[in-house]
Amino acid sequence: MAEEGNVRHILIVEDDPNTSEMLSAYFSSLGYQVSHAAWGQDALKIATEKLPDLIVLDIHLPDIDGYEVCSRLRSQRRTEHTPIIFLTERRERMDRLTGLELGAVDYITKPFDVQELRYRVSNILRRNNLDILLHPVTGLPTSVLVEEQIGRVARDEDLSLILIDLSGMPAFSNSYGFVTHDDVLRAVALIMRNTASELLDFEPFVGQLDTYQFVLIAPADEKGKAVRDKLDQRLNEAVSFFYPHRDWENGMLRGGEPLPVVKFQIALFSSDQIPREGGLVELRQALVGQKQV
Repeated sequence: MAEEGNVRHILIVEDDPNTSEMLSAYFSSLGYQVSHAAWGQDALKIATEKLPDLIVLDIHLPDIDGYEVCSRLRSQRRTEHTPIIFLTERRERMDRLTGLELGAVDYITKPFDVQELRYRVSNILRRNNLDILLHPVTGLPTSVLVEEQIGRVARDEDLSLILIDLSGMPAFSNSYGFVTHDDVLRAVALIMRNTASELLDFEPFVGQLDTYQFVLIAPADEKGKAVRDKLDQRLNEAVSFFYPHRDWENGMLRGGEPLPVVKFQIALFSSDQIPREGGLVELRQALVGQKQV
């Protein structure tokens, strides 16, 4: 059943009336809010106007196919992270890979077991809800929690915001793999927490603005600047430990290719430099490149 007081919205995009009516009735009976579209263009309009929590999307539609619908949804900021389950009669491996490549989270072929679909929907919504609140690698708050805290700084002149921008990670991940990549993110989170705990007499908020941008709420005084300076020192000292010792000493990969360079940029912003309106994208655009205090 959908959680009480937190009704989740599912958009069913299916042109077969029997299948769409069955799915709409079934998920409505489970407590979900259900919308339906039989055409791809209608689905795009509904998804944009009333953001669904999940979309069940048939590939074969009368106007544009499900792949095109998925691609357009992924290209829009409002719907770029909405979970999509492809529902189709196509069973070829390439069809499945195409769907997953476009960003679908699951792919179910017809005929399907409606109970299985129910559990897949429930599991995806549960995971998605957790992803919104906490970063899956570092466990740091993300999304709306970060936005709320940054808004708090904007309203309180006694607070400041430390922004840490980590660059060079895609190339680093390509060379050393996603496990080492994730170890770096966890190390950054740990250094931030430990440094703030040592220098401040309260537990500050530490979060992630996005995968490679971290934030820490600090006092708007010399203590905040001290935290920034200590983070700058410790993070740059830690960089060498991210690499295999031989690669770091040689300044290149074992095959002779240039070493992928990981760098940190750290800035401290006062409350009057924080935008009071807008979402996370606007916050990132407004903060990155600003002059720090």
